[in-house]
Amino acid sequence: MTPPSTVGVIGLGIMGSAISANLIRAGYRVVGYDVLAKRRHDHRRAGGEIARTCRDVAKRADVVICSLPSAEAFRRTTADLAKSPGPPELVIETSTLPEQVKQEARRELAACGTTLLDCPLSGTGPQARAKDVVVYASGDRHAYRRASPILQAFARAHYYVGSFGAGMRVKCVANLLVAIHNVAAAEALVLAMKAGLDPDMVLKVVGDGAGSSRMLQVRGPMMVKGDYSNPTMKLGIWQKDMTIIADFAREVGCPTPLFAASAPIYTAATELDRLQDTGAVCAVLERMAGVRRMGRKSSKFKVEK
Repeated sequence: MTPPSTVGVIGLGIMGSAISANLIRAGYRVVGYDVLAKRRHDHRRAGGEIARTCRDVAKRADVVICSLPSAEAFRRTTADLAKSPGPPELVIETSTLPEQVKQEARRELAACGTTLLDCPLSGTGPQARAKDVVVYASGDRHAYRRASPILQAFARAHYYVGSFGAGMRVKCVANLLVAIHNVAAAEALVLAMKAGLDPDMVLKVVGDGAGSSRMLQVRGPMMVKGDYSNPTMKLGIWQKDMTIIADFAREVGCPTPLFAASAPIYTAATELDRLQDTGAVCAVLERMAGVRRMGRKSSKFKVEK
């Protein structure tokens, strides 16, 4: 099947802007929309075209990608697309949202002839910009095959994981590991600080051994610096994701003791600043361990005895 030359992107935040940038580099004409004017402006500067509304995106693109921060934003977008005089043929939903919300949207869009694919992403903002995310695609196989060239244009890998909704279930499994590994990376680095070791050195040598993880590699540098002001994933949004994981585990009746233990640390970090990166769990553990930074956003620290 010949892939479409024009793709719409609704939601031009951290992930959406990275998706659109990679699509543009791959040669697609990308029509983008976001409620924030600055993001629309940045999209145009990156080589994209601006739409006035979600319905305007639908008029100009048969395939639309959604990258949205909340269930409410997705519901509003779905309603607008469904009411469009010419709704898109295919919507690729990449957000992390409750499966029930996506199922409701699938039914609403199907009523106007639009196919919805559930395609959450695994990866951070910098990974998305570097085309280093993985897509967990679920839904209609024919639609997935049509979407494959588009997914390939902005992702390192994409997998068909089953019927609609399986993508979000796999995403919950992946995010559970991210939640635990992120706190584990912070805990290990704080232990190194408390022991008087150079955290830069520890990050380098441990990151090259069996104790490494993608979260240690991605968030370890910001934990060492103590600077979480350029988020790869904002704490406020991550709290939404944590709730989705907890609800999913409860629904299937599966205990998640390590995930449950990590939750209060994220809550404490969120109380410090909801806009910071999730790596800020390190700051919470530093306080618990009596490790004090020598100034804001400083890699130098002292240890309380």
